[in-house]
Amino acid sequence: MTKKTILIVEDEENIAEVLIAYSRQQGYHTEHLVNGAHVLEHIKQSKVDLILLDLMLPEVDGLSLCKQIREFSNLPVIMVTAKQQEQDRLIGLESGADDYIVKPFSPKEVMARIKAVLRRTNQPNLHTINHNGFQLHVDGYTALLEQQNIDFTAVEFKVFLLFITHIGRVFTREDIIQHIYQDAALEVSDRNIDTHIKNIRKKINAIKNGYNPIASVYGVGYKFNG
Repeated sequence: MTKKTILIVEDEENIAEVLIAYSRQQGYHTEHLVNGAHVLEHIKQSKVDLILLDLMLPEVDGLSLCKQIREFSNLPVIMVTAKQQEQDRLIGLESGADDYIVKPFSPKEVMARIKAVLRRTNQPNLHTINHNGFQLHVDGYTALLEQQNIDFTAVEFKVFLLFITHIGRVFTREDIIQHIYQDAALEVSDRNIDTHIKNIRKKINAIKNGYNPIASVYGVGYKFNG
């Protein structure tokens, strides 16, 4: 079996050395960059299966890199950072990161997260969904309506995918949070979900004015009418 390649982008040498050692111990091939300047070029030219991306990097920060990566790739990204505020973690996830780890961390936890993310992103049943003018490429995190691209963020895509694969089912905000966010310790409010729904509707309306496939169910949550 071909080894999975982990790209570690970390400017703190001691942390990078630990991540490299543990990754190799788990059977991964590792590559290492110390700043953000050459990350995009590297992943476009080399085969990388997952990136451990530090948030605070010289030249180009991890948040900007993650957003740029999501413009052309669904490469799994785990954000690694010393920031601990909830808002920082939400911004990281909404920029397209698949997971988020806060320093200081246990290397064993990082390895567990890598395995979990690779397992999720390499499911064989990822496919294309077509429904009522929508086309979702699940493995590429892309969505189209009437052949026009809907510029969903990664989280918005996950929310919309949840609805379009459960037509007519009513989801509470708590249901949506549990389905979308992998980090059980991350505190996501109902207001965050409402904002995602609002943005999804706005982006759909920019393509098809007046069309609102996601209906509000008073006192409960939302459902997809399609």
